Amino acid sequence: MKFQLSIYGLLLVSIFTACQKTAPKADAYGNFEAEERIVSAEASGKILSFTIEEGQILKSGQQVGSIDSLQIALKREQLQASIRAVVAKSPAIGAQLAVYEKQTASVRQQLATLEREKRRVENLLKSDAATPKQLDDLNAQKEAAQRQMEVIGEQKSASNATLGVQKSGLLAEVLPLQKQIAQLDDQLAKCHIINPLDGTVLVKYAEPGEVTAFGKPLYKVADLSSMTLRAYVAGDQLANVKVGQEVKVMVDVADGKQQEFLGKIRWVSPKAEFTPKVIQTKEERVNLVYAIKILVANPDGALKIGMPAEVKL
Repeated sequence: MKFQLSIYGLLLVSIFTACQKTAPKADAYGNFEAEERIVSAEASGKILSFTIEEGQILKSGQQVGSIDSLQIALKREQLQASIRAVVAKSPAIGAQLAVYEKQTASVRQQLATLEREKRRVENLLKSDAATPKQLDDLNAQKEAAQRQMEVIGEQKSASNATLGVQKSGLLAEVLPLQKQIAQLDDQLAKCHIINPLDGTVLVKYAEPGEVTAFGKPLYKVADLSSMTLRAYVAGDQLANVKVGQEVKVMVDVADGKQQEFLGKIRWVSPKAEFTPKVIQTKEERVNLVYAIKILVANPDGALKIGMPAEVKL
């Protein structure tokens, strides 16, 4: 009887071993990961609002909170007032030059009158109705008016140059203030907490009402619409692994079954490393392997970070 049981046990072991040999073996093993990004504060101050929760799906460019910016806004208003004060000192160049224009117009009109009078006296002189002295006096008056015109022009140029220097000096005072306002505008923009990418909130590090500082983490976000499987292959498998190659990815589901996904290899490590501890047995972990990254679409969110998977090349 004992002999029969022993034969029966050996038979079961043989069948089980045969099943193990015929069962398909995966070509690589690994775990899913995502490109996680920690979003940090770009300004210091009290968090006024922070409307996110873990697991929430965010859009790129979406505002998710704000940091107190009152002091920055007040400083900006102060600089704007300083600019207005400097601009108020700016000389009215147009008004001052207009005076010279009026003087020039008056002398030009005087010259036109003298020219008409000169032609009249010349005609009278031909008929001996005028004297040469009268013509000489008109020529002298005309020369004096022309010299006056030249003096007014020189005064206008000198005044224009002086006013230009004054205005340039004032503009030189305004420019640094404008640059400071631009800096404050950038700081005000950074008081708005803007989500940088489409993704899901993984961890929330801060709450409204807390005081944050520049560079302090606020939350962690990752795009889970596609996942990356980091798997490992042996050196003799490298010939069958190419970037862009489509592979089958298998994950465990209920009732001991596996769900199949289609993946595409996007990276192959150029150097070997020891098998990570999470892979297989202790003996296999001392083997040299090559890491590969496989991009797998995850539209329904079935794949999770850290989930193990098998790869069939």
